[in-house]
Amino acid sequence: MLLTRKDDDQAARLERARAIGLFRYMLIREAADPVLTGRERGAMVRAIAAVPHTDPEGRTVRFTRWTLDRWIQDWRKGGFDALVPSPRQAQPRTPPEVLELATALKKENPGRSAAQVKRILEAQHGWAPDERTLQRMFVRTGLTALRAPAEPAVFGRFEADNPDEIWTGDALHGPRIGGRKTYLFAFIDDHSRAVMGHRWGFAEDTVRLAAALRPALAARGVPACIYVDYADPPVMPTGSLERVHRRVFRSRLSA
Repeated sequence: MLLTRKDDDQAARLERARAIGLFRYMLIREAADPVLTGRERGAMVRAIAAVPHTDPEGRTVRFTRWTLDRWIQDWRKGGFDALVPSPRQAQPRTPPEVLELATALKKENPGRSAAQVKRILEAQHGWAPDERTLQRMFVRTGLTALRAPAEPAVFGRFEADNPDEIWTGDALHGPRIGGRKTYLFAFIDDHSRAVMGHRWGFAEDTVRLAAALRPALAARGVPACIYVDYADPPVMPTGSLERVHRRVFRSRLSA
């Protein structure tokens, strides 16, 4: 009696299905022992799920503990035959754990191509489905429609257009001298970054800040605008920086 090509394919599927059933049984046989307590069985299932396994197709795969628990329940209800998939399902299939990871990788970065996802899967599992399989899965699940969120606009460092347009004044904590803290007060030109004036002091207040500004005004002239942080000085005594500001504004008006 001659066997047709269809008969050969059917026999191959049946053989593959039984190989898969045997593989599943070998994984769960110890954990399915009825003498084990629930705690003991749970520990064994977690140990099985924690390591990779080589399936009948030679692929390195992992299984979740829920998949293993389901196989144990199937074996208790129907014996070995319950672990054997139908011949139509015995074709090489991508493990659901691998597809779940591929989905997560695509959602994490929608710009990832199937080739990039494949390389990541191979690095983590030692095996991955081909690119076409991943592409079909992305299309089927709608992942190809995902778009990466728009990146916020990137602004460059602000810089004044011309010299003496903006001066910025601030204080820097310096070393201790004779047990006392020191502060460096300085004003810089926002365009050229040149230091227009500076002064060291033992206190962080507007008196020392004004003392750094006065010689800068005398030597460099009056800028169009000065920025200082009023929140930094802890005290603002009479005769402080406000008088210097008024001098600057009067100079601008007279000009």
